[in-house]
Amino acid sequence: MLRSMYSGISGMKGFQTKLDVIGNNIANVNTSGFKKGRVTFQDMMSQTTAGAQGPTAGRGGVNPSQVGLGSQLGSIDNIHTQGFRQTTNNPLDLALEGDGMFVLEGNGTTYYTRAGNFYLDDNGAIVNADGYYLQDMNNEAITIPEDAKSFSIQSDGTVSYINADGESQEAGQIALANFSNPAGLEKAGSNLFLTSENAGYNGITTPETEGTASIVSGALEMSNVDLSEEFTEMITAQRGFQANTRIITTSDEILQELVNLKR
Repeated sequence: MLRSMYSGISGMKGFQTKLDVIGNNIANVNTSGFKKGRVTFQDMMSQTTAGAQGPTAGRGGVNPSQVGLGSQLGSIDNIHTQGFRQTTNNPLDLALEGDGMFVLEGNGTTYYTRAGNFYLDDNGAIVNADGYYLQDMNNEAITIPEDAKSFSIQSDGTVSYINADGESQEAGQIALANFSNPAGLEKAGSNLFLTSENAGYNGITTPETEGTASIVSGALEMSNVDLSEEFTEMITAQRGFQANTRIITTSDEILQELVNLKR
């Protein structure tokens, strides 16, 4: 069988994966804290038909002759660039301006997220949409008493409230997790990430220290998906897929000619 046919199949598989990633990016264009994905490709092992030869006294050197055998998936990267900020005026909506991630605790598992849409549960604890507790610097949930008249969240993560006596109290300070390689985090769904062996977890720190982000109350960080870029990549992937199907069609026509040599 022709090698070009199998090269075309490998190209189709790769561009199909690229379209899958692009589709997921577009589907999450308005998802808070979402980080877009990117697909890269690598060439497969090449078949050597003639090796390289060094120069001799009578002639010069000869380059190797190799035939490529198609492409393969190189990586699916998570791009952790800053998303645009959307003002909501909700004091429990928190946006991060800079590096770092919120730390959440739920069902005995620690999660990390850039989505700052938080709420108060029945006990006054700050939780996300799944009920996971927002952690402070002591790895504890931040709770605002029921009799608090008002509360505010500062840019350094300090959560303050006014008690029943009109006095200002602190409920805790929001902790941020710092990663040297946030692209190494593993997506867990629901805007959550899990740490991995390659994420480079550097522990938790307070906002606005050690290069971590500041917190903006009353705003949300939205997705970093650029629709114009995604549609351009979609066109590229579509044409690449189409070109690889044409390779298979052409290879099939050549095989048909070979079969029809003897009639």
